[in-house]
Amino acid sequence: MLLLPRSARLAAWGTAVLTDGLDPALAVAAVTRDDEPHAVTADFEVSATLGLAPKGGLLDLLNSLQRHGTRSLTVALPAPGDMLGLPGPPSFNEAAVEAGECVLAGDGPGPAIGIVAQVTEFGSVYEPGAMVSWQAHAVGTRRVTDLGSVGEADRELRSALAEAIEELGRLDVARWRDDAADRVAAIRDGGLERGIIPPTTPQRCVQVLSRAARVRAIVELASEDDGAAVTQHEAERRAQALRRLDGVSRRAMVAAVNGMLEKDD
Repeated sequence: MLLLPRSARLAAWGTAVLTDGLDPALAVAAVTRDDEPHAVTADFEVSATLGLAPKGGLLDLLNSLQRHGTRSLTVALPAPGDMLGLPGPPSFNEAAVEAGECVLAGDGPGPAIGIVAQVTEFGSVYEPGAMVSWQAHAVGTRRVTDLGSVGEADRELRSALAEAIEELGRLDVARWRDDAADRVAAIRDGGLERGIIPPTTPQRCVQVLSRAARVRAIVELASEDDGAAVTQHEAERRAQALRRLDGVSRRAMVAAVNGMLEKDD
């Protein structure tokens, strides 16, 4: 099954709570999944703005945002050299890039809020676990970035997905890596894990999120080594192609999560 980043889940479920009146406890369970209970810490300005205790949990955060009048949450999935959607200050941007994800809340009164997860994994591949602590900071006004509509992101992603499948076929991953055949099949045939997004999510967003998660899974698998590349030049070209695919899938995932208030045609 295909997963979404924790920040994408928090933004999606948080928006469902804030806009559609979904039970916050259901949202917390969907975001946390198999992790240990998520902790939330807030700086002084955020604590004062939201009336949020400096240390609490996800339920406290969602309830505080609801009382504060925040209408939606958005996600950013930055990468080195691709700061799309990050508001600053530099310390927050650096933390978000290192994590590869963050959540933004900027439509309520008072300062905009940025939330970054610090994740500590433990256990084994058979029994994995994670401890997650969300750090809430006062940030700059969210930068306006034109990602286009969900439909435009979908069209770009369809092209990228075809390219990714062609890349895997050309490299014949399942043949030259014995452990890859089952993973390739799971990526090709899998859908989003049940309950990973709110039931109120528009169908177009569901489709885009599923495709984006599939492309990201392909990129993750293909990035584990240099594949069939023989020379350094071939390896660099392959890495560039994978970075492009990753960028397209990240932008599509952001557009789908942040476009959940768009209505299906």
